[in-house]
Amino acid sequence: MSTESADVQVGPHDDEPHDGGFASRLNWLRAAVLGANDGIVSTAGIVVGVSGATSDRTQILVAGVAGLVAGAMSMATGEYVSVSTQRDSERALLRKETRELAEMPEEELVELAEIYAAKGLEPDLALEVARQLTAHDALGAHAEAELGIDPDALTDPWQAAWASMVSFTLGALLPLLTIVLAPPGARLGVTVGAVLVALALTGWASATLGRSPAGRAVVRNVAGGLLAMAVTYGIGSVVGVHL
Repeated sequence: MSTESADVQVGPHDDEPHDGGFASRLNWLRAAVLGANDGIVSTAGIVVGVSGATSDRTQILVAGVAGLVAGAMSMATGEYVSVSTQRDSERALLRKETRELAEMPEEELVELAEIYAAKGLEPDLALEVARQLTAHDALGAHAEAELGIDPDALTDPWQAAWASMVSFTLGALLPLLTIVLAPPGARLGVTVGAVLVALALTGWASATLGRSPAGRAVVRNVAGGLLAMAVTYGIGSVVGVHL
């Protein structure tokens, strides 16, 4: 063995985790960032829009709280329904696969071997791999190869619902507290500034989690939030004048 090959580190890279739960954790982190981002943008749009119609702190607070609660509940309900539907589909597919493994094990073995052969393994090697994986965990091997499902890591609708609700609420609290606590003369400027900083952070976080360029994500996030606040403030100003 050469010196160079002896120095090669074998195994997962530090920045490329290979444990089975990493993809699931990454999805939850992304969902949390996106939930917080939605909370920031939607609540900022509401309170900035209302502030364009009135300077009354109580009315702005009531509108902001109503938007926060409605948004958080909507996020939680939507996430619960969506993930429950996905989980029901996954369970149905796993039941079907379990039945097929019990009723036609040889056909399933050949099907698994063909999947690995299609990925580039020699037919004999693909069959041997299929045999060993089936002997170790038949359902897990077939579910992963055929369906892309990990039977031990099915999505949890309640966890998704709570995560979305909490992240949305935390994001929404920033513009709500800022516009209520800031002095009347500086209320709008302070709120817009705080929201843009927060959106820059969530844009950077989402890009970092997805290993994509951060600059583009930050600009996109900040521009979208700025546009939302500008539109709602303009509508609020027009409605406030006419009322």
